[in-house]
Amino acid sequence: MKRHILFWVALLGAALLRAQEAPEGVTVENLRMARNGEYMVVDMEVVLSALEVSGDRAVLLTPSLKGGGQSLDLPPVGVYSRRRYFQYLRAGSMLGGADETVVRASQMPERLSYHAIVPYSGWMGDSQLELSRKDYACCSVVVGEYPGALLGGYKYVPAEPEGFRPQFVYVRPEAEAVKTRELFGQAFIDFPVSQTVIRADYRANRVELDKIYATIDSIRSDSDITIKSLSIEGFASPEGTWDNNRRLAAGRTAALKEYVSRLYDFPEGLIATSSQPEDWQGLRAWVEKSALEHKREIVAWIDSDMNPDAKERKIREAYPEEYRFLLEHCYPGLRRSDYRIKYEIRGFSDREEILRIMKSRPQKLSLGELYIASQGFEPGSDEFNEVFEIAVRMYPDDPTANLNAANTAMGKSDLKSAERYLSKAGEGPRAEYARGLHAALSGDDARAADCFRRALEGGVTEAGAALEQLEQLRKNE
Repeated sequence: MKRHILFWVALLGAALLRAQEAPEGVTVENLRMARNGEYMVVDMEVVLSALEVSGDRAVLLTPSLKGGGQSLDLPPVGVYSRRRYFQYLRAGSMLGGADETVVRASQMPERLSYHAIVPYSGWMGDSQLELSRKDYACCSVVVGEYPGALLGGYKYVPAEPEGFRPQFVYVRPEAEAVKTRELFGQAFIDFPVSQTVIRADYRANRVELDKIYATIDSIRSDSDITIKSLSIEGFASPEGTWDNNRRLAAGRTAALKEYVSRLYDFPEGLIATSSQPEDWQGLRAWVEKSALEHKREIVAWIDSDMNPDAKERKIREAYPEEYRFLLEHCYPGLRRSDYRIKYEIRGFSDREEILRIMKSRPQKLSLGELYIASQGFEPGSDEFNEVFEIAVRMYPDDPTANLNAANTAMGKSDLKSAERYLSKAGEGPRAEYARGLHAALSGDDARAADCFRRALEGGVTEAGAALEQLEQLRKNE
């Protein structure tokens, strides 16, 4: 689903009435119709105090915009007797569909505040609002129908244009069927020479073990999260023989698995282990970044086809001082345990729940769930923008998150941040369109036009209106 949002917001004409007779049993007061950017807003108070709904009936009140031979039904109001309410509730759909305001007759207020926002279309510039009533009996049979009553009208008064006005296109992220996440950590547990038994009180082992526990506990206590697997990979440094290091890496990894298993009641098979006898890849990366005098020669030996023991001996014998430096500053960091915890987070669909989680633990939400949170806010409002700013913080490399964040940044005239987001927004036609908006707002009309043409070829219809706007601005210069 796409949301279209104007960079500027202006009330361009309005209708305001004190009171107006509607269909039998209903009165409308304080009607207000106004254009707000790319939307038509309708507000009114529907007085229901005289409306009677008998024990087997339902009444559907439907406001409609009409003008220029066209019409658009707004979300209706349904008033249901007890019997009809439970009939439609069991059927899974009320008379007016998902957008209907549902009122039970036994709880019917005297006055109902009505608010509707719909995308603005040109014909609405000279339109009228009508309210119709239909009465229903069992099985959705219409037993009464009242002609639409004219409530008021709206006349568009154009504002003087003030430069390029972008129409933003927000993109709904693809739904994430299963929210699988991963935590990664490293523990540097010390063992006495040639031993594979963990001693918690040995050197800094307590701190390193606590790091693992804190990582596990951070998600294990959350009822929304299910741990699916814990993998531990142990590494030894190249010091010593390959066979001994293989024994140490495997044995120490097994010891850590046993230690963790004693503390947590994990299902059988949840913890998996693997080991690397000697971390030559880590050694190579460390040497590459170092200031060692002979780092090129050492890297060449690391990359050679020699067996590991021969490589280690060559480095030790050829460059004894640099080898001692590696023993002291590099090798301890190669002796480690990498651990990864894979887990699943349950899905959320209730917007209010999503908003609560967004304030406390937004990392639990998918991009699709964050998009749901944005839908109840006024486009361009601080609350609306905040959702997309949180989304890009949680998913900094996701193209859709960056594209939507670029739109919010441009909406606030923050073109520098928008440019940064657009660099990670991908290469699709919607990203091309957003880059066109950025170029137009930056005053580069030629580049903007090129972007809009490519976006239009890719199916972004809003790009056509943007091209027309650029052309009109050029003529007005």
